[in-house]
Amino acid sequence: MNTDKPLAFRMRPKTLDEYIGQEHILGKDKILYRTIKADRLSSIILWGPPGCGKTSLARVISETTKYKFTKINAVTSGVGEIKSAIQDAQNVLMNPSGKCILFIDEIHRFNKLQQDALLPYVENGTVILIGATTENPYFEVNKALISRSMVFKLNPLTKENIYTIIKNSLTNPEGLGNYNIKIEDSTIRKIADISNGDVRTALNGLEVAVLTTNMDSDGFIHITDEVMSECVQTRKAIFDKNGDSHYDNISAFIKSMRGSDPDATLFYLARALSGRRRSSLYSKAYYNCRI
Repeated sequence: MNTDKPLAFRMRPKTLDEYIGQEHILGKDKILYRTIKADRLSSIILWGPPGCGKTSLARVISETTKYKFTKINAVTSGVGEIKSAIQDAQNVLMNPSGKCILFIDEIHRFNKLQQDALLPYVENGTVILIGATTENPYFEVNKALISRSMVFKLNPLTKENIYTIIKNSLTNPEGLGNYNIKIEDSTIRKIADISNGDVRTALNGLEVAVLTTNMDSDGFIHITDEVMSECVQTRKAIFDKNGDSHYDNISAFIKSMRGSDPDATLFYLARALSGRRRSSLYSKAYYNCRI
C-alpha cells in the first residue's frame, strides 16, 4: 500500500467494472460505456461537480485504451505543453497510430488562445480530447471545441454510491484493508450523507479519522460518530456566486415563495447561507444534528 498517496487517489478505479456511479452515461447500454469498451472514443467534455468521478473516468480510459494517453492540467500548463503532446503523438516511431488521447483537467482555465491551439488537431483526429470541468462548458469552453466534442454531464454521486465506495475502501488492501477498523454501518451512511455527493470529501475524512485515532486495547481502531464529526469538517454545498448552482438555487428560492411553500423557501435560503458560510463550527453542528 502506497500511503504517500491520499486514500481518494488510491481508490480510483482501473476498469469500467470497478467504476461506481454515473449509470445514466455509463450503463452497459449507454453510448459512453460502449465507446470506451470498444476503444472507439471521440472527443468528449466531462462536466460535473468536484468529487463526482471525472478524473477517475479519465484514468479508466487511460488503463484501457491502446492509444498514447497524455494528461495535463490547465492550471499549470499552456500552449507549450499542448504542442509537446501533439509532437509526441505525431512521432511515428514512438507512436505508430499517430493519435493520442489528451486529458485536460480544469479545461475551463485555458484561455481562448490556448483552446484554439487544440482545434486543428481535434479536427483532423490527431488528438482525442477529454476535457474535465466543474464549470458549464457551454459558457467556459470554446464553441468550436464544443461542436467537435460530446458533452457528458456527471451528477453528484448518490449516498448509496458513496456508501459502496467507503465499504470497498475498508476492505481493499490498496485502501484501508490493512488496518483493523471497527465502524458502524450507520456511521458510514452518515459520512455518505454529509459528503453531499463528493466522494473525495468522504474518503479524506475517513482517512484522517483512521490515521489520527489510537488503537484500543482490543486491537481495533474504533471510528465513531464523534470521531467523524471532528474529521469531516465541511458539508460540501454545491453552491457558487456566479455559476449555474447560484442561479438554480435563487430560482428555486423565488419559486418556493411564489408557491407559498415555507419549508422549501427556508431550505433554499439556508442552502445559500451555508454555501457562503462554510465554517468548521457550522459543519460540526450540522453533523451532530444528523446524528
